[in-house]
Amino acid sequence: MSRRSGILEFAVLGLLHDAPMHGYELRKRLNVLLGSFRAFSYGTLYPCLKGLVAQGFLVEDNPDTEYIPATALNGKRSKIVYRLTPEGKQRFEELLADSGPDAWEDEHFGVHFAFFGQTDRAVRMRVLEGRRSRLEERMERMRTSLARTRERLDGYTLELQRHGLESVEREVRWLNELIETERANRTGRSSDAGARDAGPPGEPPGSGSGPILTPTSQTSDGRDRPADITAQPPHRPGRSSSER
Repeated sequence: MSRRSGILEFAVLGLLHDAPMHGYELRKRLNVLLGSFRAFSYGTLYPCLKGLVAQGFLVEDNPDTEYIPATALNGKRSKIVYRLTPEGKQRFEELLADSGPDAWEDEHFGVHFAFFGQTDRAVRMRVLEGRRSRLEERMERMRTSLARTRERLDGYTLELQRHGLESVEREVRWLNELIETERANRTGRSSDAGARDAGPPGEPPGSGSGPILTPTSQTSDGRDRPADITAQPPHRPGRSSSER
C-alpha cells in the first residue's frame, strides 16, 4: 500500500468510526480533514472504499429504497452508506496506536493529530515528541543551508528560505507548548478530563485537522466550565502563542 493510500485508509476508517455515511458526505469530510491532501477525486476515494469492503473492514448499506439504480436512461444511482465492521474498528485502533516514524511525517502527522481525541496519552506524547525531533532536524539543515548559500542568493530566494525556516520554527514552538500541556496534565498540574479525552489548547497543523479542545473558561461565579469539542478546518502549522 502506498503512503498516500495509507493516509486515506486511516482517514476513512476514522471518520466512519464516528458514524456511517455515504460517499458524498464522506468526501466532504475528508476535504476538511486532510487539508493539503484534499486534491483527490471520487476516482481515488471509491477504489479505497471498495478495497476496505473487500478486506472486511467496511460493509455497504442501501437504506434509501426510493433511489433507482443508475441506467443509461434515468442517470440515477443508489445511495450507498458505508459502515465499519468490528474488524474495521480493530484496524482503526491499530492505526491509531501507531507512533512510529511514519506518524511524524507531514501528511501522516496531520491525520494522526485529527484523531488525538481518541488516542491514548502515551501514543500522543510519542507522536508529538517524534514530530518535534523530525522538525528540529529539518530546522538545523535549513539553517546550515541558509548560512552556506546566503551570499549567492538573490533577495527573493533568500526571503523564501527565511520564510520556510520561520514556519518550521513556529511549529516547533507550538509542539513545545502541546508537549508541556500533555506533561502537565499527566502529572496533575492542570485539570484533565481523562487520558483519552483530554486535548491540547493549541491549534492543529496545516496538514490536517480534527476534534480539538477549546480552553476551559470560567462562569461568573468562578467555576470552571468544561471545554467544548468542535471540529475545525485546517490551519497554518505551528502558530506561536503571540500570533494566536
